[in-house]
Amino acid sequence: MEFKDLEIFQKVAEKGTVTEAAKELSYVQSNITSRIQKLETELNTPLFNRHNRGMSLTPEGKKLLVYCEKILSLTNEMKKVVQSKEEPSGKLEIGTVETVIKLPTILSTYTKKYKNVDFSLFSGVTEKLQEKVLNHRLDGAFVTETDIHPDLIAHDVFQEELVLISDRNTISIEQLKSEPILCFSKGCGYRARLEAWYTDENITPKKVMEFGTLETILSSVVAGLGITFVPKSAVSHLQARGLIKCHSLPEKYSKIKTVFIRRSNTYLTTTVEKFIETIEHSKGETSELMSF
Repeated sequence: MEFKDLEIFQKVAEKGTVTEAAKELSYVQSNITSRIQKLETELNTPLFNRHNRGMSLTPEGKKLLVYCEKILSLTNEMKKVVQSKEEPSGKLEIGTVETVIKLPTILSTYTKKYKNVDFSLFSGVTEKLQEKVLNHRLDGAFVTETDIHPDLIAHDVFQEELVLISDRNTISIEQLKSEPILCFSKGCGYRARLEAWYTDENITPKKVMEFGTLETILSSVVAGLGITFVPKSAVSHLQARGLIKCHSLPEKYSKIKTVFIRRSNTYLTTTVEKFIETIEHSKGETSELMSF
């Protein structure tokens, strides 16, 4: 069994088709197929169910995927451990919630200073990003501070205020209680705070609408579709133009901290160590918001 076979297996499991996996890995499809068949022969069990829509893991395939992710993660960590302390290199895969005000400064500083690092950024909600860090699918992630898993270490990044926003025609916060909520999927820290406020106020939202990007949520609020709860820094430009109104909620719900999380039981590689140093140096600096 070769590491490359495991990488191919992992990619097919992720993409669900040989075609997509081949495109991602820049391999011909026949090579992907033969590698998977070789692995199945070696393990003496089918790893995928083949069907018209693609491929899905068998129970044995799901078991292998757990070990595969651990093996490949340790292999990647091994490569990072032996690299130069002054010149980090290799892959660094970071996740982030959609609104991290210091992110542009952090990324720009890091990538310009450490040019040999192959940096990738992925967006998502706090709960999903935490799962990916725990499962070794991300080296770290910027998330909303919640109950941090005991296998994770959290580094403070900054604290800010969340505000309830509506279109410019809304007069009072009482009017907002009957408006549809526009938000990210379950697992979003901002959504959890807003839901806690509704619960404490004994209010049941009439409608909750989920969106995939911050830009769509904000545009929909401006158009009068509903309300949302986001960092004030993310909407100051819209407020300045008179397109929205900001409404404050009690500090219990509105004060929120963004942290950078990483696994506590893995070796602190140079790539991650230097990234954390960059985060520390960014504290106190000002930057403009960028949405991902």
